[in-house]
Amino acid sequence: CLWTLTAIIKETLGDAVLPKAGVLKKLLAPLDAVLEGFYNTILFHHFDSHHYTSPYSEATTNLISFIDLLEALLASRTELELPLRCQRVLFLKVSCILNLISSSIPYVIKKKFILLLKKCVLHKSREDAGSGSVSLQALPLCEDVLALSNAVLQVVSLTWLNQIPLDEKSSYFGSSEPAPGDDPQGGSDQTVLRALSLVVLKALEFKIHNSTAEAEIK
Repeated sequence: CLWTLTAIIKETLGDAVLPKAGVLKKLLAPLDAVLEGFYNTILFHHFDSHHYTSPYSEATTNLISFIDLLEALLASRTELELPLRCQRVLFLKVSCILNLISSSIPYVIKKKFILLLKKCVLHKSREDAGSGSVSLQALPLCEDVLALSNAVLQVVSLTWLNQIPLDEKSSYFGSSEPAPGDDPQGGSDQTVLRALSLVVLKALEFKIHNSTAEAEIK
């Protein structure tokens, strides 16, 4: 079900003819409360890390499918003038994801969550999205991105970053063998390191640009 819904959203977003906003509203509005409930159940209320110790377990596969759905919902966010709650939950309840990233779940899940956070702060929800600086004040995402930024800065002020491993094997896209030309000695996962750095830098940028008190900016 998660895979099917994700595929429908992606196909709709990629269709040049369909009235995307109207189609997505009809699709997601009846599922709004359900999808937020999924988010709370899967990532918060009933999360049990011992089910996710193996990257091949059913629980891990289901969680990866849900991450893919969250990414599709993020991509659909820019297509709707009035965002639904299921599209905002990733921003408003990002603490669930931050907790999972520093937990004992498989590294592949942590990496997918970190890359998803990077897309949130960069407003780059689709691979074909344009790059460049975007004025936060001009976006309806302002309130949500600030909520996400506040949560990120709070955990970074603690020991959260120290709990994030940088696995060398995961940079080989699922293989334990390096690609031709790569350093066979391995090293830290530079993709995750760059993504984490961008998340923290963008969170600081959003907070500073939307703070009025000098003490708060400092």
